[in-house]
Amino acid sequence: MTVLITGARGRIGKTVIDRLHAAGLPVRAASTRPTELTVPAGVATVELALDRPETFAPALAEARQVFLYSNPEGIDDFVEAARAAGVEHVVLLSSSSVLVPDPETNPLAAQHLRVERALAASDLTATVLRPGAFDSNAFGWVHPISQGLPVQLAYPDAHLAPIHPEDIADIAVEALSGTALKGRTVTLTGGQSLTFREQLDVLSDVLERDITVEAIDAAEAERQMTRFMPAPVAASLLAVYADACAGPAAIADTTRTLLGTPERSFRQWVTENAAAFTAC
Repeated sequence: MTVLITGARGRIGKTVIDRLHAAGLPVRAASTRPTELTVPAGVATVELALDRPETFAPALAEARQVFLYSNPEGIDDFVEAARAAGVEHVVLLSSSSVLVPDPETNPLAAQHLRVERALAASDLTATVLRPGAFDSNAFGWVHPISQGLPVQLAYPDAHLAPIHPEDIADIAVEALSGTALKGRTVTLTGGQSLTFREQLDVLSDVLERDITVEAIDAAEAERQMTRFMPAPVAASLLAVYADACAGPAAIADTTRTLLGTPERSFRQWVTENAAAFTAC
């Protein structure tokens, strides 16, 4: 009953591996570069590249469950290979972006929707996790904060309910090891609505330094964001932030509602990662 974990180099994938292994479940870690993986002793590693179907069968051999990151490349072939290998259950890390109007044309939503639909069209049981903003998105502010520069934002008062990545991992582990979430689709958030400005206030408090917020227009924000992402994605994100200025973000399912355990707070995430915001 091996559990195959894709995206094993990512923070959530690594945490899921550690927790399943600690619980005594057989786990196999998959990556396009398996030799670079750091996994607990006893965890097997395997190559898996969605653009190379020849890697599917060895990765899926004897696997009955898969933790899958959303990547539409080769997804139809992968789903068919999983079904042929005897996989019974897939836990998909998708995104709440699929809930926007016309998700097929939205560059943020389209890739996640494509994978969700591929699973829905198969006879595999799928549990779909749809988180929104992550606490770790705040890493995008490391450079200005560590250098004592203003944080420039087009929509500093946009409301989000960011979720701690380890909360997502906890929910994924429950979906893979228990039965309560099996086959469900759940939208995930943290337990508190915070604006970007309020998140920066938390950072300022924990780091014990002043952080200046500088409002910029959307065009300048898009210009800055396109250094790191395609322009359509940047434009879509800015549209989300503009809409999010209307009021507090809705709180969806959390570890409290799904697992009966308190949500990890944004302040906790900041405390755990404070060193990243300190100048070298």
